[in-house]
Amino acid sequence: MSARAFTPLRLAGVTLPNRFIKAATFEGRAPAGEPSAALADFHAGIARGGAALTTVAYCAVAPGARTFDDQIVVGEAAMPGLRRLAHGVHAAGGRVSAQLAHAGAFSRLKRPFGERSRGPSVTLNDYGLLAGEPIAGAMRSSHIEQVVAHYAASASLLKAAGFDALEIHMGHGYLLSQFISPATNRRTDEYGGSLARRMRLPLRVLAAVREAVGGDMALLAKLNLDDGLPNGVHVGDSVEACRLLAAGGIDAIELSGGFVSRSPMYLFRGQSPLPDMIRNERSRLYRFFFRLAGPSLFASQPFAPLYFLDQARRVRDAVEIPLIYLGGVTSGEDVSRVLDQEGFDAVALGRPLLHDAHFVERLRADDRHASGCTHCNRCVALLDAPGGVRCPLAQG
Repeated sequence: MSARAFTPLRLAGVTLPNRFIKAATFEGRAPAGEPSAALADFHAGIARGGAALTTVAYCAVAPGARTFDDQIVVGEAAMPGLRRLAHGVHAAGGRVSAQLAHAGAFSRLKRPFGERSRGPSVTLNDYGLLAGEPIAGAMRSSHIEQVVAHYAASASLLKAAGFDALEIHMGHGYLLSQFISPATNRRTDEYGGSLARRMRLPLRVLAAVREAVGGDMALLAKLNLDDGLPNGVHVGDSVEACRLLAAGGIDAIELSGGFVSRSPMYLFRGQSPLPDMIRNERSRLYRFFFRLAGPSLFASQPFAPLYFLDQARRVRDAVEIPLIYLGGVTSGEDVSRVLDQEGFDAVALGRPLLHDAHFVERLRADDRHASGCTHCNRCVALLDAPGGVRCPLAQG
């Protein structure tokens, strides 16, 4: 096993007992936007399984920041459930982070008459087409100020709920990623053009969140190495974005990739989840949409261990900020390579922990252990399934 895997990692005022982080993978356990007891149990189980930090996926900073209805909205109504979740993780010996997110121009949320989703530029909202939300508008200055305020207010509430860390979602084609990417940001004001200008909103959000929570709460960013799009962010942009975030005071960066709206399999790799997505989708119209557009969006891509390593290494070589490696870590051998040979500070695990919440403890007991995940991606298709996202092949 890696010499560093089970050593502590200090991020701001938070000490993680080891280097394993549960990546944010949507759980499907927040009906009507409120965190359920099942969601608390899920994350407590991850903590009992040995991961140092578990990340609650997609915590929307406002009701209109959701991509669909059943996502957590950080607000007073959610506070009892958020407190229960944080307490349960702490009781199980872990630390807990919340992924702060805003959908921007990618949302199927049905909005009141006269309102619409908004991103950096006017664009087709393909996810909202069948919900009667076909066009996303461009944010004006007033909308941008409101977004910054929403992030700060949500951060304050999550700190009050007992969370140890926050992950500001700047990847995967959500709002802050839409501003960073030249594929989606065509603005000509101070928020568009050069990478430094496209990073202006993410950096303003980081500064506002830091001011809201102080210096003792760990702040992480999830950032794309590559959008998986010809005209999107590539690794050279990511290097520069990491430098800007480091200067802005981020504590660690989790490196990822892909646009959920245009290149989802760039992130997932492995078998296409499309057949199960069609079967589990509750809306007849969206089942039709997935049949029509799904074969190109969700084409299978070969899985290989450590599939982001070549790109992530370029960032590691260029910056000193703590970096969290994500992408194809499936065994003790992978962990050793990432932490000991490549110099990353932690590893983020998604599918291996959905398959087996005790994966980290099994690695502690046997450094040759490998995940039983087959990369079938059927877990991805359980977004709308009763019981929430899970591995159909999971161990008990």
